[in-house]
Amino acid sequence: MNKSRRFFGSVAAVVAGISVLSLSPVVSADELDTLLASMEEVSQQANAKNEEVKQLEIDLENQGKELEVLEQEVKDASALVDQAKSQEDQYKEQINRISGTKYKGTLVDPITNAISSDDPQQAIDRAAYLSTLSKKTQGLLGELSDSTRQAAKARNDKSRALAEAKHKRHDIEQKHKLLLKEREELEEQTNELAAQVDGLSEQDRTRWIEKNEPVLDFVAQEFSIPSGGSETAKAAVAAAMSKQGAPYSWGAIGPDAFDCSGLIYWSYQQAGLTVPRTSQAQMAAGTPVSREELQPGDVVGYYPGATHVGMYIGDGMLIHASDYGIPVQVVSVDSMPWYGARRF
Repeated sequence: MNKSRRFFGSVAAVVAGISVLSLSPVVSADELDTLLASMEEVSQQANAKNEEVKQLEIDLENQGKELEVLEQEVKDASALVDQAKSQEDQYKEQINRISGTKYKGTLVDPITNAISSDDPQQAIDRAAYLSTLSKKTQGLLGELSDSTRQAAKARNDKSRALAEAKHKRHDIEQKHKLLLKEREELEEQTNELAAQVDGLSEQDRTRWIEKNEPVLDFVAQEFSIPSGGSETAKAAVAAAMSKQGAPYSWGAIGPDAFDCSGLIYWSYQQAGLTVPRTSQAQMAAGTPVSREELQPGDVVGYYPGATHVGMYIGDGMLIHASDYGIPVQVVSVDSMPWYGARRF
């Protein structure tokens, strides 16, 4: 919680500085540089926190699905235990009826039984039959008992897994509650940032939009996806390229607005492949590739912690949803601090 307070405290301080600068009637070149740098700092912090919130919500949803599966597995395992125990009990009763003895008792001494019987041979035959039956049934009962024990163990294992999953979900729910409060504060800060961007003059706003040095004439080019990359990756590139100029929105996954990881997620969805939703998760999945190995469709991460991502389109260029007030645009793959790249 102290870490969160420090985060929002630092963001609030930067936003306050932005407000002072933006309210000045005349902003010098140096002051404008300071303003834009401060806005960049707030934006990066807000984007990182937003990715964290999204990932936790995904974890919570996945944990809920896991709980549903485990609860059903426990029910199924319990039913198997009941079934095995019922079969075992029924067989015990059947044996007792056939042998005329209690399952846990002992058979009468066959010699004593033969002497006291009116038909000694019949008594001997019956004793032999019961002895054989006893050995067979003991073996079968042992198998049934083993089945019951195995089913009970499986149920207990599932029950323990369910208890652990519930404990994990409880922890996630507690973190989620805290993050919901943090997101409310985050929304206040991002709204303030949005207001500052919207309040920039046309000239200053252009500087903000061009902070990553976009290829401004790229839209007018006849774009053809370079060779390399799978058909799925090429389809994802085509989908992303179709969204040039779409507005940025925190947490958006299209089709009309995007954040950085949302553009990647949506583009690959159009290509028939589901990739992770957040930037950090995208950088933890797929196959790692180096800067020299990049192919169209590779996802490139930027900044410490992979708080930003874009899609490589070939020829040293990248398409990304950059920041509030900046439309989806094409920039150099080296325009931001490199984190890593993944191939899906």
